[in-house]
Amino acid sequence: MFFENFTLTDVAVPGGTMRLRHGGSGPSLLLVHGNPQNHTCWYKIAARLAKNYHVILPDLRGYGDSSLPEPGTDHINYSFRAMSEDLLEIMDQLGYEKFFVAGHDRGARTTHRMCMDHPGRIIKVCLMDIVPNHYVWTHTTKNWAIGTWHWGFMAQPEPFPERLISAVPAEYFLKTRMVIRGGTGLGFLTDSALAEYVRCYTLKTITGSCRDYRATATCDFVMDTADKDKKLAMPLMLLWGARGHPPERAQEFLNIWKQYATNIVTWEPLPAGHYMQEEMPDNIYDHYMKFFVA
Repeated sequence: MFFENFTLTDVAVPGGTMRLRHGGSGPSLLLVHGNPQNHTCWYKIAARLAKNYHVILPDLRGYGDSSLPEPGTDHINYSFRAMSEDLLEIMDQLGYEKFFVAGHDRGARTTHRMCMDHPGRIIKVCLMDIVPNHYVWTHTTKNWAIGTWHWGFMAQPEPFPERLISAVPAEYFLKTRMVIRGGTGLGFLTDSALAEYVRCYTLKTITGSCRDYRATATCDFVMDTADKDKKLAMPLMLLWGARGHPPERAQEFLNIWKQYATNIVTWEPLPAGHYMQEEMPDNIYDHYMKFFVA
């Protein structure tokens, strides 16, 4: 009901099986979701974008209906590098050497790593509501620790956070988490979208999410530290929800990214919370249509 004329399929990748929707025609536009969601988060703009682009919507490994690989040594199988390689494999199978990409939340972090590792494949990139991992871990503040408590909690050893999260109904956890992180309530969220998020928020997805956060604090930080001076050079659009961040982080957003990218061509702090593509879909659609052109 969200994605009329989109194809739903499973794609085999080295790490397992990826659930994927894609539809439309034109230049390829890969859209990558974040936590605690899945590809459904693009439901308010995907069909409109498909009139001008071939829109590709995967569930990241461990999330949604994608498979749950074993974590590997130092959680390496849930590193943003491993997750970005899943996405590149999907684009290979769809026949795209180069493509546009936008990522939100964990999807933006996966996209950032993909841009660092494979810059020649990205034509233009939009990163939504994140600052780089390396900056996060090296500039923690009291407000950040309180507002993003889940980073430390979900990174605790398995299965401690999984059991606590699973102890409450998925709807309760998701609504509570999205209210805290979003900063603007849940008025934007439709019943149908929430039902799909709840359906997918099983122990499998909870486990995959926690493995993702464990990797962020371990192997990802090692990679990010090694690449801390590597700057993105492709055209970059930054969008962030000013109401979903501590005041100091929202004010410094652009200046932070100038330390990690050399070609920021457009940026905007939106009067929104974290879940921008659901809260302000018309605004996000307009930004994409203006930015993702050859």
